[in-house]
Formats: sequence, C-alpha cells, structure tokens
Amino acid sequence: QVQLVESGGGLVQAGGSLKLSCAASGRIFSSYTMGWFRQAPGKEREFVAAIIWSSGSTYYADSVKGRFTISRDNAKNTVYLQLNSLKPEDTAVYYCAVRLSTVPLGYWNPSNYGYWGQGTQVTVSS
Repeated sequence: QVQLVESGGGLVQAGGSLKLSCAASGRIFSSYTMGWFRQAPGKEREFVAAIIWSSGSTYYADSVKGRFTISRDNAKNTVYLQLNSLKPEDTAVYYCAVRLSTVPLGYWNPSNYGYWGQGTQVTVSS
C-alpha cells in the first residue's frame, strides 16, 4: 500500500552536510507518522527523527538534536532529513519508515513502523 524510496546519501567529510529525501507513493494519509532510522555495521537499528505528517510536530534522538532537521512536503509526499555538522559516528545506512499512528508514544521504536524504504548510505570521513 505504501512504498518509500530514500535518496541523497553519499560520502562527506566531518563537519559537512547532506540532505536525505524519502519519496512516498500509495495512499498517504495525514494521520501517518514518518520516521528516520539508521543502522551502522554490527549495531542495532536506532531512531533518528520522526514527524507527524499532519501537524508537523517533530521528535529527535538526543544524539542528533540540534544537528539534524526533519521536514515534509505534503504536495510531493516527501519527507526530508537535513544532516548538518556530520560526525564519523553518523556513518550508517539511513532508512525512512511509516507508522500508521499519530500517537507520539513509541515513535522511537522501529517495531512500531510497518513500511520501510530500501535505505541510503551515509559515510562521514575524518
């Protein structure tokens, strides 16, 4: 029902910036929550940011707060993640996901998201 395609990843030096995009197709409703997660080699998938589609309310992991910004474009059915002041520890595959709920509780838990994109690689060099 929902398909997600991430893009915008790449190789940057520490301190640089990237902007990731997640284009959604299918039935997108204003009650959905969109999230960004990342997974580094040998590590568990971790929450990065989330946004309530209709209201624009945003949530961030402590590790990225103040550096990353999540936003959405309703007309394009696209969610973005602006990554600034990148650090080598930000290196990971970044995934976008859809949760069929607007309840903030649990936005950080990947198990609560039913649809996932294929991921885009972000590599930050020293």
